[in-house]
Amino acid sequence: MANESDKPEFWESAFGEKQEMWGFEPSKSAVLTKDFFIQNSVKNILIPGIGYGRNAQVFRENGIAVTGIEISKTAIEMARKHYGTDMVIHHGSVTDMPFDTSQYDGIFCYALIHLLDSSEREKLIRDCYNQLSENGYMVFTVISKDAHTYGQGKFLSKDRYEIFDGVNMFFYDKESIKSEFSKTGLFEITEISESQPFFLIKCKKGDNLGAMSSF
Repeated sequence: MANESDKPEFWESAFGEKQEMWGFEPSKSAVLTKDFFIQNSVKNILIPGIGYGRNAQVFRENGIAVTGIEISKTAIEMARKHYGTDMVIHHGSVTDMPFDTSQYDGIFCYALIHLLDSSEREKLIRDCYNQLSENGYMVFTVISKDAHTYGQGKFLSKDRYEIFDGVNMFFYDKESIKSEFSKTGLFEITEISESQPFFLIKCKKGDNLGAMSSF
């Protein structure tokens, strides 16, 4: 079955009906990543799936320039209303990256990649890595198999389920993270609890780091 959640109509409807559905506080992952980026002198970042900007603002408030990608025009309009018009947001699906030729010090991708199928996930990881400057960092937040929704709904493929109408979700464990991210400088996997159990995944471009630190 096609994944409705990678289509503009799905998100237009979601943002149109629920507006600021996640509130304005940044996610715990965004706050932790902001601290990590500051420690590593990251000056500009790309946020694929920026939504209405709630996770972007915490970076901007700390002097980090943000460029976004967002599939929903409604969400982009909301971001402009709440956070101003000076932030570049490319309109389109992350599956159509890249949208510019820029190289970024950092990339932050929150709760997005697990909505994609295996080939789309592979492409997103590769596209993000390719837009990192040398020694740049990319941070992904992904849902864990410890989530209560794991195994619920219609089985699609290994660890992937249609959890409710139109939303297909892949649930990660450390093995699948290593499988998908090991070629793109993976060096840390951290368990984090937000609205659901997540993993925070960190990769660095340019270093062959070999061993990863958090297992």
